[in-house]
Amino acid sequence: MIKAVKFHFLLLYFTVPHIAFSDANSAMQAMENDSNPLMLLSTSLGDIYIELFKDEAPNNVANFLALAHGEIEFIEKDSRNAFYPRYFDGMQFHRVIPNMLIQAGSPQYHPLGMPRRILADEINADVLGLDEQPVLNEFGEFNSLLNIGDRSSFQDSLLEPIMDHLGIDSDSELIDRQYEIYDLITNLTIKKAYELGGYTYSSNLTTRPVSRSIVALANNGPNSNGPEFFIATSDLPWLNGKHTVLGKVVEGMDTVDAIGRTEIDPLDPSRFATLIYSFRAIN
Repeated sequence: MIKAVKFHFLLLYFTVPHIAFSDANSAMQAMENDSNPLMLLSTSLGDIYIELFKDEAPNNVANFLALAHGEIEFIEKDSRNAFYPRYFDGMQFHRVIPNMLIQAGSPQYHPLGMPRRILADEINADVLGLDEQPVLNEFGEFNSLLNIGDRSSFQDSLLEPIMDHLGIDSDSELIDRQYEIYDLITNLTIKKAYELGGYTYSSNLTTRPVSRSIVALANNGPNSNGPEFFIATSDLPWLNGKHTVLGKVVEGMDTVDAIGRTEIDPLDPSRFATLIYSFRAIN
């Protein structure tokens, strides 16, 4: 019987290469600071180890840990009973964009919904260099960091915040003041443009760019941080300054890449979505 079990295990190991294996000891050795929380994210495709940067986003890291460990109260809508769930356990990576990111933790897919407490951003735009990046480059083109590719994205991300800032509320006034708007845009930094859109920044924090292996919070705009997070599978510079960085993967990027190979549309739930077994700190 024991020989049969060993045989089946070896067969599984050699015939299912997409299941990745990670090691806690090597994860601890890869950490930048061993006093940071080390999270083990166990999934149906393997383990992912994440170092959380408690000094770089202290409020959001503490909230994230509390959600993972079942320390935050949720009130069930119908019964009004209180629950303290390990929020991420049993959820799926509901959004996967190959060569970009994998995303999980959306309240839309949790039976208890959104936590009552929503947190502010913890981002230092100056450390990211956004205070020195102009909205328009020397050729009069939009900075690629803004990711403005069409009229709609220009209107949503730049024009509407500028109109609100200048108190412009009609198309006729927009036409009358178009040169004033142009002068403002030509002298605008990306940091200032984001601030006009409602983002606020902290000069006393350290912030990292959203690059491969970074774990950051997804949001619905400025200061709307909850449980939803993503892991970057590529460098995503156009997200810098808009998302609070929580940590980075120190072991298990092979698992992240395996999850990231299959596109998952959040509006079309798939049986191929990777399941989260558990998410907890191990140090």
